[in-house]
Amino acid sequence: MSKLTQAELDSQAGAQQTDTVGSGTPDVAAGKLSAVFPSYARYDLSLVKGKGTWVWDDKGNKYLDFTSGLAVTSLGHAPEKVGAKLKDQIDTLWHVSNLFHIPGQDKVANLLTENSCADQVFFCNSGAEANEAAIKLARRYHQKIKGVDRYEVITFEQSFHGRTLATLTATGQQKVKEGFLPLPAGFKTVPLHDLPALETAIGDHTAAIMLEMVLAEGGVLEVEPEFLNAVVALCKKHGLLLIVDEVQTGMGRTGKLFAHQHYGIEPDIFTLAKGIASGFPAGLMLGKGYLREAFSPGSHASTFGGTPLATAVMAATIETMLEDELPQRAEEMGKYLTGLLKEKLADCSFVKDIRGKGLLIGIECQSPVGDIVLAGQKKGLLFVTAGPNVLRLLPNLYVSKEEIDQAVDIVSELIHTYAKQANGEVSS
Repeated sequence: MSKLTQAELDSQAGAQQTDTVGSGTPDVAAGKLSAVFPSYARYDLSLVKGKGTWVWDDKGNKYLDFTSGLAVTSLGHAPEKVGAKLKDQIDTLWHVSNLFHIPGQDKVANLLTENSCADQVFFCNSGAEANEAAIKLARRYHQKIKGVDRYEVITFEQSFHGRTLATLTATGQQKVKEGFLPLPAGFKTVPLHDLPALETAIGDHTAAIMLEMVLAEGGVLEVEPEFLNAVVALCKKHGLLLIVDEVQTGMGRTGKLFAHQHYGIEPDIFTLAKGIASGFPAGLMLGKGYLREAFSPGSHASTFGGTPLATAVMAATIETMLEDELPQRAEEMGKYLTGLLKEKLADCSFVKDIRGKGLLIGIECQSPVGDIVLAGQKKGLLFVTAGPNVLRLLPNLYVSKEEIDQAVDIVSELIHTYAKQANGEVSS
């Protein structure tokens, strides 16, 4: 391992002094770099234990978790039913190749298709992989099944679809693309809710339109129903596939098992990850039956997709979610959380909007809110941003009213204090 030059040490030390969000800067005091690439701007917390809505750091401090691992631990931390299934599977079989039948895949696929408009399921390991599979399926369906030269996918500004080269190109945020040129061809991005721009973007090579029902990373922006209906109509008119990215909005988060069910539409393809396996790495791409032959043997694969371990956790997560009616609970608790926020923040002009669906909530403010997130950590509450000016709350679907009350009290106090400081009413 190479040692740092003095200039590099000085540069790293300067970065540590100016970074206010805990960037995970290497330990220059020890004269060496961390062995982990610094690709995450990490908060200065090391979490080592979790149960339900609570997590503990390595110093024994306790935090109310309104991040859920970015909408991942939707059943709370260390859910007992899921843990029991995982422990049973660990003693039975961990991994076999997808060259063999894996019974757990059939169980998960049946659970999902019986509760959705989909007929087919492809197993992978993450949201980015699921979206990559969706893009590949759309292209291959047109080119191999329909026999037409269609490959372009239209997406929307402020969207987020992943970090692979294809999915970051599909993402409607320039910041994720910097330094990765040249980007793959075959993608167009238009402003959300701009129907004329969307109509203009559709051409002879267009294969699909891809969107989120709520742009979670882009500011917790809900797609307007009228615009969504227009998108569906354009897909039918031009023979395009409709792809819905449900990586963050799926699995009960918004008050339905899948967010598109709020709107009465049936996408040709939709994708899942995050909340599908309670923190175990897993992703899924689901599609209509007429797409089946496009993914013929050898067309796409994933070594670790749908292993016995992964499918045991997925099945237990889905079964628990359905048995305990957690989508309905998310809708109920989401209304309670949103209503309480609006009540507590009604007199605060610093807050521009409170929006979202179910337990995916955004609080849009007049200026950047990163410092509010850091202040929340000192108060024992974890939450995140969704763009520079939006606070995002993502509690687990079992969250209690008492926990919501506690979180809202903290958030309200923080926002009111920050607003007063911004207006010069109190000293900082």
